[in-house]
Amino acid sequence: MLGLKRLRKDAIWLEYLPGSGNSRADQANVRNFQRRLREHGLGGKYCLLYDPKPNEEHELSRMRLIGISRKSLLDRLAGPNLLLNLSYSIKPPMLREFEQRFLCDLDPSEIFYWMTKMEMGQSHHHEFWTIGLNVNTAGCRLPASPLKWKTFYPLVDTQLMTAKPRPPAMKFTTIGQWYWGGMVEVNGEFPDLSKMVAFEPFLDLPHRIPEAQFELAMNINADDPERQRLQSRGWQVVDPHRVTPTPRLYRRYLARAAGEFTAIKGVDVAWKTGWLSDRAAAFAAVGRPVVTEDTGAAKYLPAKSGFRFVSNLEDAESAVRDIMAEWPRYSKAARACAVEVFDSARNLRRILDL
Repeated sequence: MLGLKRLRKDAIWLEYLPGSGNSRADQANVRNFQRRLREHGLGGKYCLLYDPKPNEEHELSRMRLIGISRKSLLDRLAGPNLLLNLSYSIKPPMLREFEQRFLCDLDPSEIFYWMTKMEMGQSHHHEFWTIGLNVNTAGCRLPASPLKWKTFYPLVDTQLMTAKPRPPAMKFTTIGQWYWGGMVEVNGEFPDLSKMVAFEPFLDLPHRIPEAQFELAMNINADDPERQRLQSRGWQVVDPHRVTPTPRLYRRYLARAAGEFTAIKGVDVAWKTGWLSDRAAAFAAVGRPVVTEDTGAAKYLPAKSGFRFVSNLEDAESAVRDIMAEWPRYSKAARACAVEVFDSARNLRRILDL
């Protein structure tokens, strides 16, 4: 949205909000959403589609509109318009009301995959965009798709997220879900796609580099044995809902780290999808190097990007040590990569053909 604002586009944030059955909790969520958008200068630029009795069909007539009025939305739909539909979040029949419809896939190993198996909006969009940078190459092992996919980079607004000073400690962190319920079929099996499995080969990293700190902001309950197991291996574990509950605190948490270290769910690595996370783009924007597994994305970044792509524990140790030894150089490269590659306005110009 901030990128569209910089491009002087008359855009609104259209968000489908299914009712939870608890009207008080729903109202609290709405107020929080409104508060966060106001903080970023988007107070009059949204339309929440509150659906008190949700089902698979998004029928506008039964929804309560919060933000712009129903008349304003209908006026927009009556004129030239374009929907950037992130992860197929807006569905028919409302979806068909838009003149142009672009599906923007943020998770190629699942959305792209399942679109080769079942209807997930491919019949209702005019263009298909994915952050799987490698999907159109022979090296990508995703199932063949009949769709013509275009690629874009994960977006970060580099005017909102700016380079920050070096933090006092060499702490490498990441944020995410330790457990994962998604699934895809690989050679007749459905592998565990969780961070728990992805991180296993790298768990000795804190013991190999005791002069660095390694922290995981993951959803792991205090009484979960996984928390104690990780701590025994030298990892600090914090609650992401405590350290990153708002956009402002999320940005602060990234800036207090020296860089990101993360492992990626194995199917993106095995299939060489070219996936990169928007979290990595955000780390780069604040001048934080990124150490991550190689999904085939390295060739789409500048030679000096602030990213180190690794495939095993030895690679990870070498990358972290190099960054610690030359942190200013890696930090500068990460920020430059964010501005050159991940900037929201730059990517939106390409998607919108400006």
